[in-house]
Amino acid sequence: MKVGSGSHVKNAEIDLVPMIDTVMFMLIFFMLTTRLGQKEVDLGITLPGMLSQSGPVDMPDEQVIEVDSKGIVTLNGRMFEGKSLPELVKTLARYRLASEGAKSKCMITIMADNSVDYERVVDVMNACAGAGIKDVTFGSGAS
Repeated sequence: MKVGSGSHVKNAEIDLVPMIDTVMFMLIFFMLTTRLGQKEVDLGITLPGMLSQSGPVDMPDEQVIEVDSKGIVTLNGRMFEGKSLPELVKTLARYRLASEGAKSKCMITIMADNSVDYERVVDVMNACAGAGIKDVTFGSGAS
């Protein structure tokens, strides 16, 4: 099989003008249709940091009642005994009245040991209810 002599291939030239025109049209098209995105700093992300405050914050007045593994109830270093804890009820009632006089929210946190009988924790909760304190939370005590 005989292949052509290729005399017509020697004079072939590539015309670059249409390719340059096409590239220019594509460049203009992409420049006109591209939408510029927002920068990352303009996304409105609030990072944690210091906050400014316009006025005083009303913080609750909190007292911690501890119940140890032997069932001893302690409030501010003072130990309370007895089943119904009558002295604790009187102390908590005075605390509630003092908080109301100072126009602050009174709050009790009960920190009970993990090995204490929960009947003793219920006694402390009953003392809080007897004193008229409704905001009672629990913390984890030492084992």
